[in-house]
Amino acid sequence: MSNRGYEPVIGLEIHAQLKTKTKMFSTDSTNFDAGDNENTSTVSVGMPGALPIINKQAIDFAIRAGLALNCEIRKKSVFSRKNYFYPDLPKGYQISQYDLPICENGNLEFTVEGEIKNIHIIRAHLEEDAGKSTHQGEYTLINLNRSGIPLLEIVSGPDLRSGKEASEYARTVRQILRYLDVCDGNLEEGSLRCDCNVSVRKTGTEKFGTRVEIKNINSFRFVEKAIEFEIERQIDAIERGEKIIQETRLYDPDKNRTFTMRTKEDAQDYRYFPEPDLLPVILSDEKLKKAKAELPELPRQKLSRFQTEYGLPFYDSEILTSERELSEFFEIAVKTSNNPKGASNWMMTELLRELNEAKLTIEHSPISAVNLGELVGLIDKGVISGKIAKTIFAEMWKTSSSPEQIIKDKGLSQITDPVAIGAVIDDLIAKNPGPVTEYRAGKTKLLGFFVGQAMKATQGQANPEILNQVLLEKLKG
Repeated sequence: MSNRGYEPVIGLEIHAQLKTKTKMFSTDSTNFDAGDNENTSTVSVGMPGALPIINKQAIDFAIRAGLALNCEIRKKSVFSRKNYFYPDLPKGYQISQYDLPICENGNLEFTVEGEIKNIHIIRAHLEEDAGKSTHQGEYTLINLNRSGIPLLEIVSGPDLRSGKEASEYARTVRQILRYLDVCDGNLEEGSLRCDCNVSVRKTGTEKFGTRVEIKNINSFRFVEKAIEFEIERQIDAIERGEKIIQETRLYDPDKNRTFTMRTKEDAQDYRYFPEPDLLPVILSDEKLKKAKAELPELPRQKLSRFQTEYGLPFYDSEILTSERELSEFFEIAVKTSNNPKGASNWMMTELLRELNEAKLTIEHSPISAVNLGELVGLIDKGVISGKIAKTIFAEMWKTSSSPEQIIKDKGLSQITDPVAIGAVIDDLIAKNPGPVTEYRAGKTKLLGFFVGQAMKATQGQANPEILNQVLLEKLKG
């Protein structure tokens, strides 16, 4: 879209819920399916005298994520109190990190429409979530199950220049967090939410425009649409001579527009000060060294390896490394079949189609990676044809049986005996004297007719290569 001589300046704050079993500062469960206010205690509801205790696993997850995002990890980080008053914040403050965050000064590389982007990550800090307010007419219902849920807030620099870039950046962050198994990335349940900071300035100028924050977007498509709307709204306002107000806005996906939520606060409005009930987090060199050593292979590394090690094209590699579980499934299938391209083709065309239609993820596939690899291997060995393989695949999807068991039960082995195939062809020649005479007179296109009839007679089980050889020999007369 045209920005009419203006340059958008965009930064994202991504709030990722960490996959801990308990909350950031208490032993309350983080189970999403619990009843209203079931996962609460004196700490979650902000009772006077209730003291927080830091969740060690949340610290470990933050370190792992920071390293994957190429951040510097502080050996000493501090929690602070961020003071504001809202019904779903029972203490009247949120425990967060401010001037001494656990991770800072990182960067993330990703690709948008074939172009490589590198975005600065200012910081990634730990904090607790607030509760949830549900407004019903004159009343507001408060559910404090989310109060105290551990979050990692990842703050990018103002380096993004379009809604498309922003949504792709957010997708890449989610992909990395899921690879690390520190966040499930479930957008519907609020495990990953984005705040988008948007401003515009005249192209070529260095001074930033007034920043507007769009709060709590839980869809990558809505991130793109909300930002593009906000860019146009701000340009229109400036062109009319209006002043952009620093504020927080919400996005309405039904109307595809943003609207004012509240005037934006500055850091001084929150009156940050160090949390007096929590000691600083001190990390040893040994702990950081161990965390680096335990980092798994990340998506871009795996994508590159799939191309070099397995000889897959970029498109296949990108799809197969989009989720860690998908890439693991593929590598098991390759190990079983010893045919990377064959395994890729069956996954990309058959398996992913069925999974998408059934709305299943790869973890819930009725067909195991080993069974898919065995199917590819049986084709390569000539035990079954590609056509028979599709019949077997459909049965594997229904029953989760192994391909060898299905072949045995249904008698689907490929016929490779030239004598047996020759007997079928002899019968065809005897029953079709007219077409045989025409073929021998030079109408060679009739070969397809005989191949089709032979395949029909063998129920598609004849080896195509052997069938053609025997057929050509016998049609000579």
